[in-house]
Amino acid sequence: MATSEEDRRRHPLAQPAASRGPGPKRPAARPGQGKSQGRGGKRPLPAGEQFFTPGATGLRKAVEQRSATPMAFLFTQVPRWVAPAVLVILLLAGFAVPNWLGGLAVLPVIAFVGWLAYLSWPSLGVGGKLLRVAMLTFLTLLVATRFGAF
Repeated sequence: MATSEEDRRRHPLAQPAASRGPGPKRPAARPGQGKSQGRGGKRPLPAGEQFFTPGATGLRKAVEQRSATPMAFLFTQVPRWVAPAVLVILLLAGFAVPNWLGGLAVLPVIAFVGWLAYLSWPSLGVGGKLLRVAMLTFLTLLVATRFGAF
């Protein structure tokens, strides 16, 4: 559902702080709490943002739909620092432990990076695609060395 430019400009958060009037500073409500925002109770999307690939069929559509729930949980219910901290700890364990346990620690990192790369692939330019392929290749080689392939 597209939101018109006029609706975006009328949204209270799009107004300068001075025009909203004085009021007590309150912490922002989490999604699903407090008053509904905007018309229809949904927050407007920034211009050009879409949650699903337009016209996607088959595997991409299924992955995007099944990924919506874990992504919503990860980005709304878990503190922001948890996912990066866990990934860094697992990656450091993969670097530090020279046997198969190090390779096992890096597998969830490969899965997460691969999942995000797959979801973002249609919107990336050539540079972004090359960077993701290079990262996944590096992580795969790290796991292979830990499992004794080289």
